[in-house]
Amino acid sequence: MKLTTIGIDLAKNVFQVHGTDDKGRAVLRKQLKRAQMLPFFANLPPCRIGLEACGSTHYWAKKLQALGHTVQLIAPQYVKPFVRRNKNDAADAAAICEAVTRPDMPTVPIKSAEQQAILSAHRARQGFVKARTAQANQIRGLLAEYGIVLPQGIGHIAQRVPAIIEDGQNDLPGSFRLLIQRLLDHMKELGRQIGELAAEIQLWHRQNAASQKLAAIPGLGPLTATAIVASIGDARNFKNGRQLAAWLGIVPRQHSTGGKPTLLGISKRGDAYLRTLLIHGARAVIRTAERKPDAGPWLTQLLARRNKNVAAVALASKNARTIWALLAHDREYEPDYGMTA
Repeated sequence: MKLTTIGIDLAKNVFQVHGTDDKGRAVLRKQLKRAQMLPFFANLPPCRIGLEACGSTHYWAKKLQALGHTVQLIAPQYVKPFVRRNKNDAADAAAICEAVTRPDMPTVPIKSAEQQAILSAHRARQGFVKARTAQANQIRGLLAEYGIVLPQGIGHIAQRVPAIIEDGQNDLPGSFRLLIQRLLDHMKELGRQIGELAAEIQLWHRQNAASQKLAAIPGLGPLTATAIVASIGDARNFKNGRQLAAWLGIVPRQHSTGGKPTLLGISKRGDAYLRTLLIHGARAVIRTAERKPDAGPWLTQLLARRNKNVAAVALASKNARTIWALLAHDREYEPDYGMTA
């Protein structure tokens, strides 16, 4: 028995392993407890191991790589077509093992501990932002029950609510004033946490040359640059800039047949957080371009024939290609690159 390929269905405590030989025949079907995982693979000769990208995947990938194995991470949507009949742990492990043998199978880059740490800060900050928005909306809704309507914008809450609480002419009950003050304090605390995490991300940005390089692109600040650098890892894993844009889900979705190409809206595949940052950054560039007639011929002509939403996605896709070129070829950003005199 020569074991060459293994698929592992990861879990918290019970792991299903499926292995095949060089001819694709199943030679290993085994269930392992968590404590048995590393001793078992330490005693195996080096082989190719496929893991479905999910929670704890990067941890196990790094541990198995340290034992001399070649590890590939596969997105769940690419594993699902290989599941036969009913879904169970054994079928999932066999499907992962089958998927990893495909030579053109897209893989997920394995992140380092440092990349995981900065992405965790991004996720935590994003959670605090959502919680702060929810808290602000709750304050608005409760005040509206008493006929007090605040203008749009989260800044108006911090500015106007203290005066509303102190105003003795609005007939608000004392217990309700205390409640609104408590909610306002909670919203301010969430804002403080957001600021601290943003400062932590900014510090990582200053210490990372690749992130500083990307921040020179219009529409990319430290927040977007650090998230992209930590997420994509080695840009040379992508063949070209369009492949990176497709990985981010900002290229057209296709429904073509019979030689007739049909392009739809963007595919929205990949990381929604990165895609949101890129598109919002593109919107900021467009707002600036509308006030400056010399914003650049490409963007000016695009805005003349397309609406702002389409232009924002197109600019985000263009920025994704620029990001790949800077990282893959170790270049600095040049605003006038490729323009003829």
